[in-house]
Amino acid sequence: MIFLELVLQNFGPYSGRQVINLDPRTEENPRPILLLGGMNGGGKTTLMDAIRLALYGQRAQCSTRGNLSYSDFLNQCVNSKANPAEKTRVELLFEHIEDDKPIKYRIVRTWEKNPKDGKDALGILGDDDTWPVESLVNTWDDYIENLLPLGISNLFLFDGEQVKELAEQETPPQLVIEAIRGLLGLELADKLALDLEVLVNRKRREMADIKDLANLEEIEKRLLQQQEDYQEVEQKLASFKNQIEELETIQREALDKFVSEGGKIAGERSQLEEKQKEKTTALETIRQSLCELAADILPLALIPNLLSQVEVQGANEFRNQQVQLARDVLLERDKRLLEWLSQLAIASTQIDKIQSFLAEDIDNLYSISLQAEAPWLLADEESLSQLDNMRYHLQNARNIAKQKLGNLKNLEEEIITLERQVQTAAEPEAYQKLRDAVEDAQKEVVQAKANYETTRQKLAALTDAIEITKKELKDYTDKNIDHKNREHIVTSASKVQETLKVFREKLTLRKLNKLEEEVKNCFLYLLHKSDLVFRIAIDTKTFALSLFDFDGKPVPKHRLSAGEKQLLAIAFLWGLAKVSGLRLPVAIDTPLGRLDSSHRNNLVEKYFPAASHQVILLSTDTEIGPKEVETLRKNEAIAREYLLKYDSATRQTTIQKGYFW
Repeated sequence: MIFLELVLQNFGPYSGRQVINLDPRTEENPRPILLLGGMNGGGKTTLMDAIRLALYGQRAQCSTRGNLSYSDFLNQCVNSKANPAEKTRVELLFEHIEDDKPIKYRIVRTWEKNPKDGKDALGILGDDDTWPVESLVNTWDDYIENLLPLGISNLFLFDGEQVKELAEQETPPQLVIEAIRGLLGLELADKLALDLEVLVNRKRREMADIKDLANLEEIEKRLLQQQEDYQEVEQKLASFKNQIEELETIQREALDKFVSEGGKIAGERSQLEEKQKEKTTALETIRQSLCELAADILPLALIPNLLSQVEVQGANEFRNQQVQLARDVLLERDKRLLEWLSQLAIASTQIDKIQSFLAEDIDNLYSISLQAEAPWLLADEESLSQLDNMRYHLQNARNIAKQKLGNLKNLEEEIITLERQVQTAAEPEAYQKLRDAVEDAQKEVVQAKANYETTRQKLAALTDAIEITKKELKDYTDKNIDHKNREHIVTSASKVQETLKVFREKLTLRKLNKLEEEVKNCFLYLLHKSDLVFRIAIDTKTFALSLFDFDGKPVPKHRLSAGEKQLLAIAFLWGLAKVSGLRLPVAIDTPLGRLDSSHRNNLVEKYFPAASHQVILLSTDTEIGPKEVETLRKNEAIAREYLLKYDSATRQTTIQKGYFW
């Protein structure tokens, strides 16, 4: 995937329409780095937010959004000097490989100040930038989730604050933990374990008699209530621990559910149904026209060989008729010729030879006609002409039928697509319920400072109660249910759950081992002290990093300098991006932070050119200074340079070619 162009129109401090060419492929050798310089407050972070907003819309994790609703956030993004008649617009043109071919899409999001529906208008343009790809507009969230999942986007689109937070915390922040779980595929194992538990409970119900069923239902009801209480308390515990950040995560999860269950499409349900009705009407029209063709000349297309034989036979018979007529005419002419020759002074022997020649010539001409079969069609010239016209109209009818059949197939595919979209759309009640869930999640930010310890104790008590109820459920099943075939399923499912637990642990260890090796290699590659760390370990539950020296002794994090901590955080993100196996662009806002000169040189020379095939750097003049930019230019790593020129008087930013120096 490559970002080719970013267009901003009246977005943030960017007044009017401004275009940034992000294609790293120049006429010379490809160079990965796009360098954008700007002072603090000049619009660097706004560019990063524009990329996120174009890709994810309402789900975008923009740095300036905070606790704002999406409508308020869009209003905040409108340029203060913008003409009220002009819309705010963000476009992102990108290229990726689809079916082994490069394909381009342009994401276009537009909105006005105080939009009525509280959201932007989305358009997806294809290669020629003229025809909107309507099928992608309605399914864009699913499409981009397969291409660049939101959960791991922070591994590729990150800023200095994220690196700073990752460097200073003992355990990674929640966003990074979610990315790690997504890379390891742990959520699949958890879902399978839950499905197995549902299967086991259903089989227990099937094995019980009426009395047993009542007791079993009471235990299951209690267990279900405890599990629901556990989930509720667990969510609260996570909310309290992560405060505003975790609540925003819950908000995004609610929004994902809103999108996945059809909430977005439900808003356009009436338009989809109307379009489906129009396509169905057009389909019936084509079918009616095909019926009319079938009632006319088209059935003759079933006997093309017979029509060809009739045409050939008619032509042969007509030619034989012409030969017979010509023979009679020639006999009359030969007779007149011989009479005239007899009046001339020509020898009788010569006249006899001429007469013999003419008779032989007439016989040869007529013998050709005699060799043909006896006529049976007896078609006249007008009938043959009508036959030719009929074959011409038949060919036209076949072409028209072929075209209509193609149109019929396309309409049927469009109707199937529309039916699928309508079926995925939530009903109005479910739509409102999902919508309410999103709004409620936004309001829960005020509850972030609830008592963490009390909730943790309640969660521990619920854990013990659930284990007791599960044991009671198992004992009751073992004692009272004796249906061997179904019991085998329950027993096998329990074994599978144990195996799944072991598999999950081994899967985690195997993938974490690969991640540990990548992070260590990246860290040592960036670090100028190669003897500081021999091994890096990642905790299987918290994903916290632990460092060990060559003697196997732990290296406390506080022994690392601030710059080394940042290099470790960058190595962690770099390693995660490598393990993901995705070829995606990397965008870094304020990339160098508090690094000293030696660490800066390592990042400039080793990390930036190798981080990805496309690296977008958003830097101030103190981060990537004259020395660093000269190093990147000397190494032929920079494809394009831009300067974000901020005018403090007008509070507007313009994009110019070139860097600070």
